[in-house]
Amino acid sequence: MEYGAIDLHKKESQVRIVTEAGQVVDQRIVTTRDRLTFVFGGRSRMRILVEASTESEWVAQHLETMGHEVIVADPNYAPMYGHRTRRIKTDRRDVVALAEACQQGTYRLAHRRSARQHDVQCRLNVRRELTQARTRAISLARGITRAAGLRIRSGRTETFLNRLARVDLPSSMQMTLSPLRSVIEMLNDELATADQQFEALVDSDPVVKRLTTLPGIGPITASAFVAALDVASRFERAGQVTSYLGLVPQEYSSGEKQRRGHVIRSAHPHVQSLLVQAAWRIWRVADPRTESFRTWAQAIARRRGKKVAMVALARRLARTLFAMWRDQTEYQPERIRTRRLVAVADAGTAASV
Repeated sequence: MEYGAIDLHKKESQVRIVTEAGQVVDQRIVTTRDRLTFVFGGRSRMRILVEASTESEWVAQHLETMGHEVIVADPNYAPMYGHRTRRIKTDRRDVVALAEACQQGTYRLAHRRSARQHDVQCRLNVRRELTQARTRAISLARGITRAAGLRIRSGRTETFLNRLARVDLPSSMQMTLSPLRSVIEMLNDELATADQQFEALVDSDPVVKRLTTLPGIGPITASAFVAALDVASRFERAGQVTSYLGLVPQEYSSGEKQRRGHVIRSAHPHVQSLLVQAAWRIWRVADPRTESFRTWAQAIARRRGKKVAMVALARRLARTLFAMWRDQTEYQPERIRTRRLVAVADAGTAASV
């Protein structure tokens, strides 16, 4: 069976094909569907390895339509690069290492997100950009009015335009803020439409609907959590989920010294943020169904402060959501035992945050 590899890049990619007779074909091609079809179309079924990247999914899908077996490999797996030296790095050397990994099987598969969750993630990304754009516009409007000695009352983001309209602005400032008013109004409409779409998603997706039974977890947080994990069976235990989402601390320990820092970097920082926001909602809203979570977080806050307690609570929420998804059960507050949680917190579990 023929095998090969592609060192993918945004504009041009390096290709290596090794035939059954041992003949090596090296090419540099433009990263387009037409050029991939020209190089790989018409060939007998072969195994092709590509590194997981922004372009890897559409390239893999295109090659699979031509009947080839495609391996999307984890680029963080060091043994895949074999004897490649770090002092000299070129695309040619990279593709040689990838082709050898494809032949020898020295690679680790990267998870390929389902088409449905990929679409949900794209929608979440668009919504996040709209939210950030609205926040920037509101901050700019506040800065302009404050510089003139005027104050806009605080309140919910959705009511900002109403509160701005109550301020007695000079005509020149009204003209200055007019474009911002239009932008914020448009963003409010777009975000309202996006939120309606995610509410409809709750009804169509039983997993998302199940996760929203936990108070403080809304359609956006539940959809983002499911889109990030994609398949619950990928993870053997809840601790792997919290590590994957970056809700565990950095650690550099040796011998008798133990050093722990901030939470680690994650490929899903937006999910991190949403879970921390959900933790704050649970902290502030006196819902009897989440009393156990609050009691546990309060015990940590007394020892380490609120910020650390919120990250710890976000981590526990991630573990709970994963368990609900894995066990296919709705939120059951009676299963969370307050005494045990407080005892664990007092024993020092929170120190790992």
